[in-house]
Amino acid sequence: MFDEKVLIAKHAYLKAKNMDKIDLLKTKDVLGAYRSQDYTKIKAKYTDPGTQYAFSVLDGKQLSGYMMKLACFRHLQDLKRAETDSPDFPYHYDLKKVRAILNFAKLCPDVETGKPSELMPWQKLILCELIGWRDVNGNKRFAQAIVSVARAQGKTYFASIIACYSLLLETIGKENQDLLVASNVTSQSQKLFGYVTTMVNKLIDTVPAFGQLAKQWDLQPQHDQIIAKKPYNRLVRLSNESGKFDSYHFLTAVYDEIGELKDDKNISKITSGQVHVDDKQFIQISTAYPDPSVTFHSDEDMLQEAMEQDYKREADTYLCLVWAQDSLDETFKPDTWIKSNPLLGLPSMHDKLFKGLMDERDTKLLQGKIADFQNKNMNVWLQEDVDSYLKLDEIEKATISHFDIRGRDVYIGYDLSMSSDNTALGFVFPYFEGNEKKFHVRQFSFIPWHAAGSLEAKEKQDGIAYRDLPDFCKITSHEQGLISLDEVYAWLLDFVHENNLHPVGFFYDAWHMDSMVQSLDMNTNWQIVPVRQRTSELNDPTKFMQKLFIEGNITRLDDPIMAKALQNAVLVSDTIGIQVDKKRATLKIDVVDALIDGFYQGMYHFEDFADVNDKSKEFERMSETDVQKWIEENGIEF
Repeated sequence: MFDEKVLIAKHAYLKAKNMDKIDLLKTKDVLGAYRSQDYTKIKAKYTDPGTQYAFSVLDGKQLSGYMMKLACFRHLQDLKRAETDSPDFPYHYDLKKVRAILNFAKLCPDVETGKPSELMPWQKLILCELIGWRDVNGNKRFAQAIVSVARAQGKTYFASIIACYSLLLETIGKENQDLLVASNVTSQSQKLFGYVTTMVNKLIDTVPAFGQLAKQWDLQPQHDQIIAKKPYNRLVRLSNESGKFDSYHFLTAVYDEIGELKDDKNISKITSGQVHVDDKQFIQISTAYPDPSVTFHSDEDMLQEAMEQDYKREADTYLCLVWAQDSLDETFKPDTWIKSNPLLGLPSMHDKLFKGLMDERDTKLLQGKIADFQNKNMNVWLQEDVDSYLKLDEIEKATISHFDIRGRDVYIGYDLSMSSDNTALGFVFPYFEGNEKKFHVRQFSFIPWHAAGSLEAKEKQDGIAYRDLPDFCKITSHEQGLISLDEVYAWLLDFVHENNLHPVGFFYDAWHMDSMVQSLDMNTNWQIVPVRQRTSELNDPTKFMQKLFIEGNITRLDDPIMAKALQNAVLVSDTIGIQVDKKRATLKIDVVDALIDGFYQGMYHFEDFADVNDKSKEFERMSETDVQKWIEENGIEF
């Protein structure tokens, strides 16, 4: 009997451990995955508003976007995991904590009306997720959280509720606790802090228990902090422009409009200061902004993938709740706007908000600024600035799963590392697809880390996990983290030899002649061509590659390094023409520079006047193996 019980328990454990291996990375079929699961017990046990909202989204009762469906599916799957008591999932959903935050929220006055407002289901979901999920020690599960929704959806109200809850309840019995409300500039942080201060004062005046606490603590709202003098707990207001985040260890930190933040050094100060804080939480709130290269957006992308493959358990302490449109086509489908504007579900506000959104869309259309509406009011990251070299869809549609490069002509571009930059080799392969003339591009980067201080810091700075991408890059083997030109040289020759490539030319920055270029010139029969990095030289290949992407006549592999470089590139112009540059110094476009150098002559490949089509130069490009093959094919004895 004992053995049977053990076997049953073991079977149940293994079943629980393996039940959730659902991979949505490629299919994106959240609803199909949801329907394949049995949530009968979950629905019966968890009747809280947060879980009810998750069911309403996945049952199709609440129109929602893909990211919200993912978040709701994650919530239900995690509830199933929590019921198994699996050691692989040391979290539980505390209904007592859920009731506590929702009951507290009922007391919190809306700053504009001075009276408590009934929260909508989507707002309750936020509070339930943030406060309800706990670890084995009873601390909040989600140490970090992203909450993103379109403009004018009441973000400040729920942010104030969280800040007040933490100040008035979570600090009870604790001393020397730091709490934070912050934003990018002083005016933004003052607005949120003003909401919190007003809400705290109202709660003290209207709820006797909080009034008594305020008296016992000697709670004093001041210009830029609310301080409880006796336990010396304080909620401070800071802004990114002030930069004074050092020396704090925040129990709760709420950062509003973080999507506009380009330099995240202060974010690191917040999270590093929380390392030893129990029950900590860093809540990032924002709408989408024009610059898609910010950390907030890259974290959204990372969390989307983590939720699509959540059985890997790679983001168990990072919450992601995003209300956004799924497609720019929905600009003209106003019946879908509730995906990013959930306040449209409130009858008392629907008509006014809907009319405002319609007017804003139509105005932006007339002004030729529809991207502003899509960005701010649809909560869509457009992946492009006005001066972006390429649009996201142009980059993505070029992606293919495989391309055989063996035995092909290739134009090689070379961008040498300067300071913290990577060294990149760009490969341009002309080819025919039927009768269509096309180009395939690849890259390989060499990653230095000396300037960053460590490889870990380099990866964080660039936002790329280089160690996970051995097919597309190599971490320098230099002990001090510098680029080794010998390593680049050896890799390139091996790559060309192993794939039997026929280099038509090697194109490099004329201002950066180095030992590798000299070695290639001395030891190969390649055509070595300097390319002056000025508009007169770069205008044509820059436009040519851009046109290939726009017209769909270029292909590339699913290479994150290349994709990020293409997204980072912007156009700059002068009286002569255009060339690419990067949005800011820390961004990487080395790959783009290398490819454009490769297209310096590669763009003429299919023209009669191109060197590659000059029969008189045919043998100049041949390797010894190629010459031997030609001799054999022509029946010449030797």
